[in-house]
Amino acid sequence: MYGTCILYSLVPFYLDITEVLVNLNNTFQSIIGFGGAFTDAAGINIQSLSASTQKNLLASYFSTEGIEYTLGRIPMASCDFSMHPYSYDDNSGDFNLTKFSLTQEDKKFKIPIIQAVMRTYKRNLTLFASPWSAPAWMKTNKNMTGKGTLVGEPGGPYFKTWAMYFVKFLKAYAKEGIPIWGVTGQNEPTDGFITNFSFQAMGWTPEMQRDFIVKDLGPALQQNSLGHVKIMILDDSRLQLPYWAEQVFRSEEARKYVSGVAVHWYQDFITPAVALSSTHKKFPEKFILATEACSGAMPWDIPKVSLGSWKRGEDYAHDIIQDLNNFVSGWTDWNIALNMEGGPNWVKNFVDSPVIVNAKSDEFYKQPMFYALGHFSKFILPMSKRVELVPNQNLPKDMYIVGFQRPDKAIACILLNRSNENITLALRDPSTGYINTDLTPHSIQTVLWWPS
Repeated sequence: MYGTCILYSLVPFYLDITEVLVNLNNTFQSIIGFGGAFTDAAGINIQSLSASTQKNLLASYFSTEGIEYTLGRIPMASCDFSMHPYSYDDNSGDFNLTKFSLTQEDKKFKIPIIQAVMRTYKRNLTLFASPWSAPAWMKTNKNMTGKGTLVGEPGGPYFKTWAMYFVKFLKAYAKEGIPIWGVTGQNEPTDGFITNFSFQAMGWTPEMQRDFIVKDLGPALQQNSLGHVKIMILDDSRLQLPYWAEQVFRSEEARKYVSGVAVHWYQDFITPAVALSSTHKKFPEKFILATEACSGAMPWDIPKVSLGSWKRGEDYAHDIIQDLNNFVSGWTDWNIALNMEGGPNWVKNFVDSPVIVNAKSDEFYKQPMFYALGHFSKFILPMSKRVELVPNQNLPKDMYIVGFQRPDKAIACILLNRSNENITLALRDPSTGYINTDLTPHSIQTVLWWPS
């Protein structure tokens, strides 16, 4: 997968090829990390394997021999990739959350796997959490699914209780030795405005989210020694940018509490990546983080699990490069492991995953999506900075590139050729010379070197 030696030269091998200047004097956003989500479904699938196969699966993602993930997402209570809907406090009227408690799903499918990763592997794991729905009794429709919002208005008792729900969750995971770096305000907040929405959701407008953060969530975290936890807004498609950020950041108080903007990939084919750059330009002090992506999610994606699909691997690499070139600071896949059907999922909303588990054979399959992600997660370390890449002419059609300088001063450039043609590039580092590389059709390469 990795390890090809690329030779330096004082001149390009061919005088008419595209030459790309690597300009270390012009740098952009810093990287938070790359990773995936610790869902109930992922835990169920991982634990369906023998102990040795489980160890190999986790090592594939997190070890130095694997692709060294550094980022993880945790659903707060249930989501569609659970076996059933559940919350941490289903006791109606418990505004003080006296009966709040983690569930057997946390204790069996999430916490043990996260703990195993944290104690076993070298790189630090940055974790963030996202809620899908408040308990049913706190919502206007009295259901965790369907069309509904929190009862009342920001600053009211239901919103105060919901803010404390975050606090309780963060403290409960910290007690298990799992510190949470950040939270998103709500997974896909527009889902909760869809009549008969099939799985857990809760509706928020940007104005509601802004006022909840200002009046409830931000102060609750501060008052409970959790002011260091990063709050992210949106957690939905970039179709809603920069509008969502503009509405939230009208408030100086919201700007004080919010650290970043979370985005999903599902409608990226509709909205150009310039939506990300324009958001960064308006609010350069706020990071942008890609917090969910998966193949097989659209109704026309048949089959849901497509073993060995090179196109899905290419789609991942293309989306990540687009995001990174438009100020995104990291990229989070959805479930880190699913079964052969693309589940379990309690509403049969099956999708694909970079790792597919075949429990009957005690096997798991690492798909092209896994290896595509590895080019980024393994070689672009946290705190790496994107560097300017300047081609001497237009890049060949369907050629995509991005480059970073890492904390160890190494340069990592990821090159994706989606075309049916061979492409030759010369990367020019003024301190080192030319690095000439050939890209075969439909290939991805990482070029790593230390400047002189």
